[in-house]
Amino acid sequence: MKTLRWGIIGCGAVTERKSGPAYQNTPGFELAAVMRRDAALAADYARRHGVPRWFDDADALIADAGIDAVYIATPPDTHLHYALKVAAAGKPCCVEKPMAASHAECLAMLAAFERAGLPLFVAYYRRSLPRFEQVRQWLAEGRIGAPRHVHWQLARTPGADDLNGIYRWRTDARIAPGGYFDDLASHGLNLFSHFFGEVEQACGIGANQQDLYSACDAVVGSWRYASGVTGSGNWHFGSFARADRVEITGSVGKIEFSVFEEQPLLLTTAAGVERMDIPNPEHIQAHHVANMRAHLAGEARHPSCGDSAAHTAWMMDRILGKAAG
Repeated sequence: MKTLRWGIIGCGAVTERKSGPAYQNTPGFELAAVMRRDAALAADYARRHGVPRWFDDADALIADAGIDAVYIATPPDTHLHYALKVAAAGKPCCVEKPMAASHAECLAMLAAFERAGLPLFVAYYRRSLPRFEQVRQWLAEGRIGAPRHVHWQLARTPGADDLNGIYRWRTDARIAPGGYFDDLASHGLNLFSHFFGEVEQACGIGANQQDLYSACDAVVGSWRYASGVTGSGNWHFGSFARADRVEITGSVGKIEFSVFEEQPLLLTTAAGVERMDIPNPEHIQAHHVANMRAHLAGEARHPSCGDSAAHTAWMMDRILGKAAG
């Protein structure tokens, strides 16, 4: 496969360390250009990261003959807008998570790339991380018997910006109705479907308990996979303390881990407790980006394509009580 020249639309915080360097360091990929609406910020990013070109116009980057593929790293309310342009330009695409503002928008994106015969990746990079592949391996080996239930508790204390009324798109109901649930819970829910398959039924309740911003700050949900495994979760962003605990209960044991924290993986069976410490890579999207290269080279299907990401959006819409899309 020839070197694929990537362009990034929206070179904000996520691209500084998590993703941008991964595109630069993956053999067969080149980070050829970046784009921000603020020309000075685009130029500064390009200079600091050694990117040869920068744009302040997304359409110009997408249309440029020197760009072979596009990574959309903007807020989710613009993903559909840019993705349709990338599909029309005939270029592979990766979008940040969540895939779009609604399941209906995800379906429109999927249809566009299917018509164009192009891959659409979504940056649910936890599906590619070795620590979670170990969890998947334990499940596949039957180490806890038949899996019965997965539960996730995620709690965060309110941040200084939220307490001081400083605007953040992640808590603007027009962009992310579920607030931090949209941004953070999507990671875990998508990962669990990697373990257990598609969800058949989901429901939940969203609330705004603190009145600090327009989006939800507390969500509870329950769901059932087609495999018969059940799931539940509670996500609160006005708690007195942080928590991030997942427990998968099986017929003969359980697995415990954290979605966001680099905590040890714990496997408990009648034989005792097995602990594994698996660190994340320096640039956490490195394995995700390497898997895109393998997919584009025809070596293996990427674990996070648009279809599974759209299913996560469907599930989250149901938990938040949105109408079917």
